Amino acid sequence: MEYTYRYLLVEVSERIALVTINRPEALNALSTKVIEEIHDFATKAKSDPEIGGIIVTGAGEKAFVAGADITELNTLDAANGKKYSENGNTAFRCLETLPKPVIAAVNGFALGGGCELAMACHIRIASEKAKFGQPEVNLGLIPGFGGTQRLMRLVGVGRALQLLLSAEIIDANEAYRIGLVNKVVPPGELLSTARDLLKLILTKSPKGLEYCIEAVSNGLERHLDEALSVEAWWFGQACGTPDMKEGTGAFLEKRKPVWKSN
Repeated sequence: MEYTYRYLLVEVSERIALVTINRPEALNALSTKVIEEIHDFATKAKSDPEIGGIIVTGAGEKAFVAGADITELNTLDAANGKKYSENGNTAFRCLETLPKPVIAAVNGFALGGGCELAMACHIRIASEKAKFGQPEVNLGLIPGFGGTQRLMRLVGVGRALQLLLSAEIIDANEAYRIGLVNKVVPPGELLSTARDLLKLILTKSPKGLEYCIEAVSNGLERHLDEALSVEAWWFGQACGTPDMKEGTGAFLEKRKPVWKSN
């Protein structure tokens, strides 16, 4: 499948799609067009057999995504603002619910919509130069692409409200300390670290990966008893796959599994 966009660069190699937000002159700001392209890519990648996992990053050294496009925000009224937020949430949710692992490789400023995009990815790896924040209150706004919801789920209500209400910008080490990112690496090692992690993940059962993502996503906001029922259902689904027979058989035969559901 071919992916040709104005603001996204998509390179597929070894079952990994490297997706680069490419508006360096605007610090990769999320215009309406960029959001549309992210949605289109995520929709197509779901069924693309050549893509096993995705890395999302930003062009240039300064920014992952510095935020939404302020010139567009300035034109919004209440009704159009709601629609703008809904469109962004639909695109990011499409990325977040992909049954394939998605890693954000955060190379610089991840502010506002950029922080929200990173949080919509399953795993976040940050350059030592990365900066994170939700500074929307400086503009008389609140986050509109999931920031008020995903941030508290990742770092807790108290820390989330502190960042949301103060508009504080934090560095990569603080983001790691509070649980916003999974790992911090030198800038020159960012993409290789993300790629190595994704390569390791892609050696595992494709159905196992998909069902882990589904179980976490579907159980996240449920009562524990309900969530355990969700896990049991997906465990049962896994037991009915060729991957389970191959994985358990390979373990018993002391050989590497050969997955058939790629």
